[in-house]
Amino acid sequence: MPWSSPHSPVVPSPEWQGKSGLNAHADFVMQTDDCFGQVVEALRETGQLENTLIICSSDNGTSAPTSNMQELISKGHFPSANLRGSKADIWEGGHRVPFIVSWPAVIQSTREVDRLVSLNDIFATVAQLLGESIPSDAAEDSFSFAAEIDDAFDDVGERKAFVHHSSSGYFAIRTRDWKLCLCPGSGGWTQPKPTWQNWARLESSGQPLVQLYDLQQDLSEQTNLASAQPQQVTELTAQLAHIVESGHSFPGQSGRNDVPVKIQKRPQKNKK
Repeated sequence: MPWSSPHSPVVPSPEWQGKSGLNAHADFVMQTDDCFGQVVEALRETGQLENTLIICSSDNGTSAPTSNMQELISKGHFPSANLRGSKADIWEGGHRVPFIVSWPAVIQSTREVDRLVSLNDIFATVAQLLGESIPSDAAEDSFSFAAEIDDAFDDVGERKAFVHHSSSGYFAIRTRDWKLCLCPGSGGWTQPKPTWQNWARLESSGQPLVQLYDLQQDLSEQTNLASAQPQQVTELTAQLAHIVESGHSFPGQSGRNDVPVKIQKRPQKNKK
């Protein structure tokens, strides 16, 4: 069910206005949670909950302008928790989201799974659960995690990396431990933004124009290891280039880009 809330416009119903004690966006999030709960309750009341697979997730982190994030932070609420950045940014606050799977008839106990998963993986997962094959030219970046849901299914292999980018089109590659961002700063809406002036300032001072983080030790992405780990930067850049140029990341699938893709770019001088 593709909820449009809590995307803008922020319009909580009258009965939800003021409920959070924070602001209208927080009220809207509470109302969205309640709507989700109503769907679950309807499944329970009609006897369908036990055999219904529910996946609850989000497409990106909180939008700073839509949520009035600074107001929320000033009131002690941190929408991105300990993650850096928010929607549109290259950092984890823009891309790491909740991922909750429920299927009472199959998943017997609550547990946390340490596995690298992308929303792309839902396609292959549902196909495997249904016993459907996927054509070689489809779902080229989808890795099934059906074995995590039901151990009766074969594990096709965990994804080793995935590629994403900021709202301005700056690429990053994420593995289990490492993350390489091919830009300095947020690459999106948060300061420092991807401007020519910011890049020139870093370049003139000899600072790296990429960011490398050890996410196992530094999930909040505070310590850029690009200068200290040049070999890691080289390897991840090559891995990212291979995935982009091949047009697929799942082994055995085929695909190609419909337009040329430049993985490393920099702002135009005339752009502020």
